[in-house]
Amino acid sequence: MPKIPNDAIITIAGTVGVGKSSLTKALAEKLNFKTSFEKVDNNPYLEKFYQDFDRWSFHLQIYFLAERFKEQKKMFEYGGGFIQDRSIYEDVDIFAKMHEEGGTMTPEDFETYYQLYEAMVMTPYFPRPDCLIYLECDYESVIKRITERGRQMEIETDEAYWRALFARYEKWIDGFNACPVVRIHINEYDVFNDIDSLDPVIDKIAKVIAAHRASQQR
Repeated sequence: MPKIPNDAIITIAGTVGVGKSSLTKALAEKLNFKTSFEKVDNNPYLEKFYQDFDRWSFHLQIYFLAERFKEQKKMFEYGGGFIQDRSIYEDVDIFAKMHEEGGTMTPEDFETYYQLYEAMVMTPYFPRPDCLIYLECDYESVIKRITERGRQMEIETDEAYWRALFARYEKWIDGFNACPVVRIHINEYDVFNDIDSLDPVIDKIAKVIAAHRASQQR
């Protein structure tokens, strides 16, 4: 049975509220890996963004792009062994594009953002994760989780935003090919009451990484 290499970098993707942070912590504990979380608590734009999408969407996306790029670079400089909460790829294809198409980011700002993203990420030299875990769920579960975690700025956001975001994630993952993908439904494991329920998930990840690394060596 393949094991996850100690130098692997695994990123977890999925819509807001799906449980990325909880899975990141649990997998890191099981594998004795380090964690990489997106900066929420000290983010200077996040609360402003939820109050005024038009004014702050560009600033927030630039901030996240810079922070995630630095995190990606740091993980590879450390030699891997990381579980990452949300990938850099979601920012442009889901969040920034949704705001541009919805009119809360100007086409000029989106073009500037996208050119910067391409210069930073879309090169042969940018290190890619060994595997992306995509968390699947139903929409009602997402809304329930957002409400339960109690971030007021999220609770007060129009539900149409969450529904549009959910739909974009479902479309995005079908075309994602930057690295291997493992799709996991949130009902397949229980990180709070039975952390060993992650063992089948870890087996899936290990097999995918082993196959991908083998194909890279051919």
